[in-house]
Amino acid sequence: MLKGIPKIISPEFMKILLEMGHGDEIILADGNFPAASCAANLIRCDGHGVPDVLEAVLKFFPLDTYSNHSVSLMKVVEGDPIVPSIWETYDSVIKKYDDNFDGFEMVERFDFYERAKKAYAIVATSESALYANVILKKGVVTD
Repeated sequence: MLKGIPKIISPEFMKILLEMGHGDEIILADGNFPAASCAANLIRCDGHGVPDVLEAVLKFFPLDTYSNHSVSLMKVVEGDPIVPSIWETYDSVIKKYDDNFDGFEMVERFDFYERAKKAYAIVATSESALYANVILKKGVVTD
């Protein structure tokens, strides 16, 4: 064990975060997401929700300042009455760690799946909220 690393970040998870380079993407996936069938690198984070994982990751993970959107969400399917309140939580968590965050990119469901297949890794959580999937694009460490 090491000091200062949240217990939610397993050794395998930390290794993935360290391996990622500028522009690489990681998906924090809810419990309904087809993580195993989409992932090049699958990290299990069972028993945890996306907000807790997001909070832990952003302590170490710089968001990309060179792209238009460093954080993307799965857009609600047209006609679906769901209004994802979890997105407000994400906004609050991200703004704690990134003063420059200016909003989410909304990605159509099947386009989101295609991006997930190209992502560096997918973190499979037990998040029960619908439309709780989030893509983080890694930035550059400047300090």
